[in-house]
Amino acid sequence: MCGIVGYIGMKDARDIILSGLEQLEYRGYDSAGIALFHQQEIKIFKDKGRVSHLRDICDFSFKTGLGIGHTRWATHGEPNHKNSHPHISNSGRFVIVHNGVIENYKKLKIEYLSNYEFYSDTDTEVIVNLIEYFSKSYSGREAIRRTLNELEGSYALLILDKEEPEQLYIAKNKTPLIVGAGESGITIASDVIPLAGHCTTYTSLNDKVFGVVQSKSFQLFDYLGNDLSVQMKKFNINNEDFEKGDFDHFMLKEIHEQPSIIRHLVQEYFDNEKIAIPKKILDCIKSSTKINLVACGTSMYASYMAKYYFEKLCNIPSEVFVASELVYSTPLIVDKPCFIYLSQSGETADSIAVMKKFLAKGFPSIAITNSPNSTMAELATHHLNIFAGKEIAVASTKAYIAQVVTCAILAKALSGQKTNLKNNLNKTAMAIEKILEEKIIIKNLAKQIFTASDVFYIGRGIDYWVCLEAALKLKEISYIHTEAFSSGELKHGSIALIDKDVPVLAICTQEGTNSIVRSNLTETIARGAKGIVIAMESLSDPTDDIILPDVAHYLTPLVSAVVCQLLAYYVAVLKGNDVDKPKNLAKSVTVE
Repeated sequence: MCGIVGYIGMKDARDIILSGLEQLEYRGYDSAGIALFHQQEIKIFKDKGRVSHLRDICDFSFKTGLGIGHTRWATHGEPNHKNSHPHISNSGRFVIVHNGVIENYKKLKIEYLSNYEFYSDTDTEVIVNLIEYFSKSYSGREAIRRTLNELEGSYALLILDKEEPEQLYIAKNKTPLIVGAGESGITIASDVIPLAGHCTTYTSLNDKVFGVVQSKSFQLFDYLGNDLSVQMKKFNINNEDFEKGDFDHFMLKEIHEQPSIIRHLVQEYFDNEKIAIPKKILDCIKSSTKINLVACGTSMYASYMAKYYFEKLCNIPSEVFVASELVYSTPLIVDKPCFIYLSQSGETADSIAVMKKFLAKGFPSIAITNSPNSTMAELATHHLNIFAGKEIAVASTKAYIAQVVTCAILAKALSGQKTNLKNNLNKTAMAIEKILEEKIIIKNLAKQIFTASDVFYIGRGIDYWVCLEAALKLKEISYIHTEAFSSGELKHGSIALIDKDVPVLAICTQEGTNSIVRSNLTETIARGAKGIVIAMESLSDPTDDIILPDVAHYLTPLVSAVVCQLLAYYVAVLKGNDVDKPKNLAKSVTVE
């Protein structure tokens, strides 16, 4: 879950790498570092903290066209100077940055490196010293190849060799690595963002590939040393996609983009009034007897809505699985299942592990992601793009909405029934726009919540599933302990948590459960809670706190979720938190 950037070419590597690392801080920001080639030496600058601090300690007195950099989300060892990347081999010949986890690093340390001194707690330092170990008998390139064959786990690597100042080495397994080419040089990164403005073409590396990169060309090889062909794609991403514009934070910008994303999905997946999902995807699901939805975090909460759509609209039994549990605790899989994987990044390590496990058993898979070139999209039998555009804020907003909409469209297509979904989605986009126009109401509500130590969301049915996502949003950016409960379960133990003035937010958008959820809320108010109601207009009371414009009952989560996103945002702002980069979190979870 770290960010890495490398550059070799005619431009100033330092500027490209530091700017790229700042754009990748959403992937990890415990520490940052950079290694720059200068006059036959490799100069390293690194420390705990953000890239802004790295800029303060970096030497700007010289220019160079070759360097590698890193932002870290700690896995091995606490965030500090010694554990920050880049790491250097004992002799100082090799320097490395690494994203991923080496599972057998302790074994390698014992088997090969008992005479080496280690200065950090990281698995990465084992890699760089193992390269040095093999370099005593082989060339630098061959030493790297032999090292790669010893590694077990996930990694994206950039490697400098002090004896080869005209090139750098790269390697990839299970963790994203992208190579971009431009007129002035070659940029390598763990995401496409740092390539913008520097590259005209790019390629995403496959697993177990390593390469030699020079300023105007690069070669890729498999781990046996055989040449691999390279297919370059046109790079057409604009720098504006990664700028906040007039918004204070990326999260607020991305919340405001949600109506246009819904309309974009309508354009992509509708041909006039007919849904245009590829037939092979529909046939894949229709031929199955059960849908198994696999995801983590926000994508898992979107999966609960997908389950509702598949069961209510298509009569297909569906179940939601936590990816990190499913890979190690597998239930009985019978009949003809279809697996659908939801992931914003398409690089979620836990979901990828599950996908590989069930693909090996011959079960078809459909990846629903925001990244058509991601590992999951390429591994899956089929892929559906959610067309959310780049999401920079760590806390997902527009990707969640896009996942829910995509699943609703897919379910409607599977049902084979005539549908007014297109019109209903357009009405929903307008309803969200109305909420955004009146967000001052939500901002004022946040003032009643931001001093709380605990917050609870309650609801039933699809409102409960929104509560789960709402609680996640609030806790991850405000750091307030927040829980979601099915309101009927409160009296079975959880109501013991209610204290005086604890905010309890009830989501009421369904006619069949509206009165009973309100009754459950009243039970908490009787015990001192501060009750807050978020309700659809047609179900509202004059005393309700947030009134939502009416939309089709099965699309209400799209509207209520936006309110909860804004509430979490304003609470975090009032607390003075770093909204886009909350502590301890990273955007793309590439470790299990």
